[in-house]
Amino acid sequence: QVQLVESGGGLVQAGGSLRLSCAASGRTFSRYTMGWFRQAPGKEREFVGRITWSGTSTYYADSVKGRFTISRDNAKNTVYLQMNSLKPEDTAVYYCAAVQYSSSWYSEKDYDYWGQGTQVTVSS
Repeated sequence: QVQLVESGGGLVQAGGSLRLSCAASGRTFSRYTMGWFRQAPGKEREFVGRITWSGTSTYYADSVKGRFTISRDNAKNTVYLQMNSLKPEDTAVYYCAAVQYSSSWYSEKDYDYWGQGTQVTVSS
């Protein structure tokens, strides 16, 4: 069982940066692939990126590639989402998610555990 708590959201101007954190409970955090998703008002939840259990492999949606970076610190049971060059269209509730075993990591259904989300608002 893994419990996830996101933090770090807020209001930022376009072009600015934010770093989201996702703190996980449980001693087996290092065994989980971690994903970030977001959901804008009136839209479906969408994949942002993911990082493997070791932290050696990351993958991003095209919409955030080159602007967002995912990292993790297994000693602190925490995964991060560094967001730079933010745009108004990045406004959404951001969620972290965890899965231990999966053949895919790009859909909501691929993940077993979810945080409650943190709001990111980017003003123009």
